[in-house]
Amino acid sequence: MTTRAFTRTGGRELFAGHVISLHVDRFRFEDGEEVEREIVRHPGAVAIVAHDENDLYLVRQPRPAVGDPDVLELPAGLLDKAGEPPIETAARELKEEIGKAPGRIEHLHSYWSSVGSFDEEVHLFLATDLRDEAQDSGENERIEVVRWPLLRLGAAISENRDAKTLLGLLLLQARLAG
Repeated sequence: MTTRAFTRTGGRELFAGHVISLHVDRFRFEDGEEVEREIVRHPGAVAIVAHDENDLYLVRQPRPAVGDPDVLELPAGLLDKAGEPPIETAARELKEEIGKAPGRIEHLHSYWSSVGSFDEEVHLFLATDLRDEAQDSGENERIEVVRWPLLRLGAAISENRDAKTLLGLLLLQARLAG
């Protein structure tokens, strides 16, 4: 049987950016083997599946990291305010990105985005009973709000390549199917 338990024995930070930092950490497994791993540390994020009776609310925005000027995705944001619970971050991001406040918001799922090298955890929320609020997307965000008919949920899934959006929409589809 392979020994899997390990302890971190040290490491160093190679880069500290605005959002992420890159580390090389050392680990020792129970059998004594020592390894080094490159790890990207990330504060975490939220993503929100927001819908009313007829429409799903998505956003289009440029994502230079993947070379796409027109990515269709769930409203989302970083856990970048110290001490703010993810559910409050989700409500704040919903207002900032699509100009809506949820009458109801519930946790759907949390997941790690890429367990091999990132520690980012994304918290998915479902927001319903939406009401209008003043949108405040900030000066650096180029966001277009997209109202997508719920009847075309399958098309939104099949046309999408963003992991958080795919997972959120698949969870919504399963919930709506009963």
